[in-house]
Amino acid sequence: MDKLRPVGIIGTGKYVPEKILTNSDLEKMVETNDEWIVSRTGIRERHIAAPDQATSDLCYEAAVNALASAGMTADQLDLIIIATVTPDTLFPSTACILQDKLGAKKAAAFDLSAACSGFVYGLATATNFIKTGMYDNALVIGADTLSRITDYTDRNTCVLFGDGAGAVILGEVPEGRGFQSFDLGAEGAGGNLLKLEAGGSRLPASQDTVDNNKHYIYMNGREVFKFAVRVMGSATETVLNKAGKTKEDIDLFVPHQANIRIIQSAMQRLDLSEDKCVVNVDKYANTSAASIPLALVEAAEEGRMKEGDCVLMVGFGGGLTWGASVIIW
Repeated sequence: MDKLRPVGIIGTGKYVPEKILTNSDLEKMVETNDEWIVSRTGIRERHIAAPDQATSDLCYEAAVNALASAGMTADQLDLIIIATVTPDTLFPSTACILQDKLGAKKAAAFDLSAACSGFVYGLATATNFIKTGMYDNALVIGADTLSRITDYTDRNTCVLFGDGAGAVILGEVPEGRGFQSFDLGAEGAGGNLLKLEAGGSRLPASQDTVDNNKHYIYMNGREVFKFAVRVMGSATETVLNKAGKTKEDIDLFVPHQANIRIIQSAMQRLDLSEDKCVVNVDKYANTSAASIPLALVEAAEEGRMKEGDCVLMVGFGGGLTWGASVIIW
């Protein structure tokens, strides 16, 4: 087999809907308050899609920005992967809908479902397509419209989620740069801790499923928190070992933005200072698959990564799943 090509990020883009739902707005909807939400989650506001916006619309805006950043046109794309748990439809895939909207006629396209870990799963998948020479470039997007599956009468979950999309273009990069390692994993036995119960083949949509709120996110917050703290640390250590790096080598840490306490726990375990960690959970809340790319793209736009920096991404999500990656920027 020919030598594997080094693969990295050559373009970035993001999009969040215009409407902002603040904690004080939520105070008027459910029994909660700003101090309670901020102290437990770090969230102050979240962006909510307009009634006529679906996940593919968020993806389109992020993709256009990423293509411009890479200096590419849509017809140059070989592959489109969208990580999402809120597709426009069960089929066709949101990636196929986006392929048509963009005019990316030669691109293969599919969706990937790994919840909040989905973006890192997508990066790993696309990287291997390009490494082996099957494709030259790929558009990978993490996007979710969680407001569509959030129960705004449930004060335990409705404060946590928002909508958004983050996109990257992957392509060949100079030797020594790009993705150095990935660690993907799953703990399917914990699937019932975080789920959307109805709408699939196990429990198809019916009057009963609608009446009993089975089409909204269910989460056992305490158990998911314990899982998150554990795997954020272990996945980070594993992916650093695979890359031949140590925690001292990390220049920027990009964690899944679910809860400030989980992020702080990971930072303590890695002995990282605040200036090395990207935190935007206060502005966007938990956007599932969009969380890590929104944080990564925002950091890139703010100039927080310079060439040669070691960037570590790590996330966890429904499944239960986790994903981590080390990239030399």
